Amino acid sequence: MDENNALIPLSEAVEVIKTAIMQGQYEALKDVNRVQLAVYFAIGKYLSNNTRRLPYGAGALKIISEQLHKEMPGLRGFSETSLKKMRLFFEHWKMLDAKSCVATHDSQKTKSNNMIDIYHSITIPDIVGFPIEDFFKVPFTHHVEIYRKVEDFQARYYYIRRTAEEHLSVESLETLIKQQAYENRATIPNNFSATIPNSSMARKAVMMFKDSYALQFINTEEIGERDKQDIDERVVEQQIVQNIKKFIMTFGNDFSFVGNQYHLEVYGVEFFPDLLFFNRELNALVVVELKLGDFKTAYLSQLSTYLRILDDHVKKKHENPSLGIVLCKSANRDFVEYVIQDYKKPMGVATYQTAEDMPDYLRKALPNVEDLKKLIIDEN
Repeated sequence: MDENNALIPLSEAVEVIKTAIMQGQYEALKDVNRVQLAVYFAIGKYLSNNTRRLPYGAGALKIISEQLHKEMPGLRGFSETSLKKMRLFFEHWKMLDAKSCVATHDSQKTKSNNMIDIYHSITIPDIVGFPIEDFFKVPFTHHVEIYRKVEDFQARYYYIRRTAEEHLSVESLETLIKQQAYENRATIPNNFSATIPNSSMARKAVMMFKDSYALQFINTEEIGERDKQDIDERVVEQQIVQNIKKFIMTFGNDFSFVGNQYHLEVYGVEFFPDLLFFNRELNALVVVELKLGDFKTAYLSQLSTYLRILDDHVKKKHENPSLGIVLCKSANRDFVEYVIQDYKKPMGVATYQTAEDMPDYLRKALPNVEDLKKLIIDEN
């Protein structure tokens, strides 16, 4: 197709996109990222509907980009490559099309009377779990990375949430996708989404805890010659307290240790939760109840009682409701998820492994404490 002839029908496209850009620049003063995404989505739809068929032809985006830069000197972000990304952005998220994102205005005397309406370019989809607020918080460059490399929509939601919540760089997002973080995720069985009204806080809570912890600094074999029945939760608790820094580093970020066997009392009845922490990110108390054996439903009732008392008598006014974690040696994940939904306090169930739970070949490969001391002395 002759380039000069192509400029005649494409001149209208240039005017439409130019108007959208200027409208977006004005509106962006209110919410830069949200409006930018709406503009790119609307332009992407316009380009998808018009530049993938004749008479525009394959070189349409290049011509439009060149003409835009002639008419708007200093314009950035609207190269041929950028326009392609906008078109793909729309095509990968067609489900968000509000139907009215390209509106008709009779007052405009253009050949097709089509003007991009950025106010209605993206609608909130009627889809359970769609992270609409996080969607608008994610920069366009990150969106490009997500739609280019992630096909599954649930996986896209996952990376959108993590990007928004953790303020990920593009490089960090690339690494997560490359590591297949969505496929390999191991979220703790919990009822957070049902018991924490703030959806953003519920997601943070889910992401805060793992479903299993390797507590290699706990070794009940070193305690001495004693019956296994005598090695109860208190023994594990004491080793955690003695290695509290290691435990916190294993457990997660922003945890502060409040105490163990924390005294609670209500109506003359005393309770002593095993471990109590405060998490700055969640702005909430977190109680951890240790269990040596398999998960039992009674543990949730016990934990629910602790959380009720903590919220009524310990929690500060500015803090969020307390959370609870049952930490046991083993748990049937499906069963936990089934029974935990009946509880009204935010709780989760995680498992842990101690040093003696490691496979023999790994344990034999690791030097013992005396060998490590000898290595350090020899090195010095």
